[in-house]
Amino acid sequence: MVHILNSVLSKFFEIIFLPFQNISPWFGMIFISLLTGLIMLFIFKLTSDQEGIKKTKNKIKAHLLELRLYKDDLRTSFKAQGHILLSNFKYMKYSLKPLLIMIIPVILILIHSNFWFAYDSLGIEETALLKVKLSDDFVPTELDTEITANDSIQIETAPLRINEQNEIDWRFSAQKAGVHEIKIKIGEQLITKSVSVSQNPLSQISPFKKRKNIMDQLLYPLEKPLEKNSFVKSVEITYPSSGFHVLGINFHWIVVFFILSIVFGFSFKGFFGVEI
Repeated sequence: MVHILNSVLSKFFEIIFLPFQNISPWFGMIFISLLTGLIMLFIFKLTSDQEGIKKTKNKIKAHLLELRLYKDDLRTSFKAQGHILLSNFKYMKYSLKPLLIMIIPVILILIHSNFWFAYDSLGIEETALLKVKLSDDFVPTELDTEITANDSIQIETAPLRINEQNEIDWRFSAQKAGVHEIKIKIGEQLITKSVSVSQNPLSQISPFKKRKNIMDQLLYPLEKPLEKNSFVKSVEITYPSSGFHVLGINFHWIVVFFILSIVFGFSFKGFFGVEI
């Protein structure tokens, strides 16, 4: 079930980002933020008590006006503040249900968008680390290892075994553009990991391959997971982090995503007649 969901969503994101892959990632970010803002609006409209929200907002406005008109009347001011507080609690009650429903599609959008916006592919001759994490009861120095790749990937170091972290690392460099495969043999287990080199400005990057469980399958949906009984917990490629620059400041993509989604949501709420 999780595999089917991942396949459908991965294909969906490939399709919607297809027009933006060869141009600035800003265009893809604007589009997915707009789409998310509209999805949130429609969910809010369909699952909330729109009439109740409208009446509650009008009551809050009326009591705020009352505060201004009777600012010198302490008793009336306190009474108005109490009504505002109660109305705010009522407004929160109306908003809770749609927000709980909304969080499911938003989380799925965040998970899949992360692999489009959070990382840059490796450049030609750029170096990176391949990290293999083992289960706690396996000691890296006691296991035989072998790593192979085609001529697009050059393995530069012997395995660095770190017993304290149950980790084995290799440094490698990218030689040719494309999505390549590294094969790692640890003990009797053979594992493969994809490596993205010199891809489009907006492209899917998979930094992790994890052991099979429902949560990790949802969080890392792009590659086939490791077997449940594998003594390898994860395989990681250290891709450079991406970001969005605004006035010389680098912002994490999630910050930009939420700001744009909220702006688009509030911008179109009047057009679609949604009370928020």
